[in-house]
Amino acid sequence: MRDRLLAATATAVLLTAGAAIPAASAAVPASAASGPGRTARTGAATVPCPRVPAPKISRPPRPSPPPVGPEERTVGGADLATPGLVVPPGVPTPPGITATSWVVADLDTGQVLGGCGPHEPGTPASVQKLLLAATMLPRLDPKQVVTVTAEDMDIEPGSSAVGLVEGGRYSVETVWLGLLLNSGNEAANLLARLGGGADGAAGGVRAMNEYAHRLGALQTHAVTPSGLDGRGQFTSAYDLALIARVCFADPTFRRYALTRLTQIPAQPEQKTKGFQIQNENQLIYRYPGALGGKTGFTDLARHTYVGAAERGGRRLVATLLGAEPQPMRGWEQGAALLDWGFSLPRSASVGRLVEPGELTATPTASPARPEAPDEARPAAASRPVADRVTRPWTVGAAAAGAGVLLLGGLLLRRRASRRGRR
Repeated sequence: MRDRLLAATATAVLLTAGAAIPAASAAVPASAASGPGRTARTGAATVPCPRVPAPKISRPPRPSPPPVGPEERTVGGADLATPGLVVPPGVPTPPGITATSWVVADLDTGQVLGGCGPHEPGTPASVQKLLLAATMLPRLDPKQVVTVTAEDMDIEPGSSAVGLVEGGRYSVETVWLGLLLNSGNEAANLLARLGGGADGAAGGVRAMNEYAHRLGALQTHAVTPSGLDGRGQFTSAYDLALIARVCFADPTFRRYALTRLTQIPAQPEQKTKGFQIQNENQLIYRYPGALGGKTGFTDLARHTYVGAAERGGRRLVATLLGAEPQPMRGWEQGAALLDWGFSLPRSASVGRLVEPGELTATPTASPARPEAPDEARPAAASRPVADRVTRPWTVGAAAAGAGVLLLGGLLLRRRASRRGRR
């Protein structure tokens, strides 16, 4: 009787442990099915990314990126967990470029067609303005007229500005065009302040981080709304594709991104004349089917780029980080990646873009806390929600396993004792 009781108890513990593991796995859709690719998962060595040499330049030392957990690296599919090249088998070799990481994805199906270090952390520069747009476009009335404050004008001297003036009054739509056409950093501050509620621009940055987390962009952490360098500020090529997908799903964003020229109105009270600005993204002028995108540059980030285009009923996006402008500028590298993507069959895939809210479906999920520019990012903030969700069942499963071993040992000892008495 005791033998049966011990065996039943051990079985119950084992079933409990076994039930916990699938539940936790279901909470981590990061391991979503993906097409076969050449990655470390298959046991193959990392495949180097095709690169072309770039002139040596003097630049500040790159900051140490936050630690990247295995769950973060497999968001969108296990094949994406590589610092090297991942492409479908049998496809043409991607073009050689200078970017340190990149992704090509389908904006409609969410398929990832290929990438180089898709989840490798990088400094965003002004492509971070796409996260600001994805977060704030639904919140702000484009017809609202707003007044520029001294706080909005607090940007790094010599950095990108559209030419807004303190005390000037502009429509929100004009400010958006200043942000997306001329990468105005003062425009970014203003929009973050408007969308940040009582906390102003700091609340806007917090909202950006919360929204990035909801999208599944677990490696993205904003410190400034504009993309001007801030300590602890990182993203990845994969995260940028997630963010771009949301942007290009918005018809207002698409209209802004394809706008070639706009007028910044005069401000009589500030005695400034009106002037014209034009879109700095050369893709919209030189690439057939271009949908727009965003350029970025800082000495630290180097050149970053997001560009999208439509061809043959397909809408693709290319995202890249850490590029040099020679022998190809950022937008030209994006164009080369788009050409490569359009050359692949529609079924080509090495992973997928996760859906908004997919990784935050559990009540324990919580976004990372935004930081001040001079604040170090805590290591814990970089951990994905999947990591925090799986820890309880991991501990429980380990304890259950230990219980099974203990009960099994007791059962064997009792049986041996009985045999000894016979």
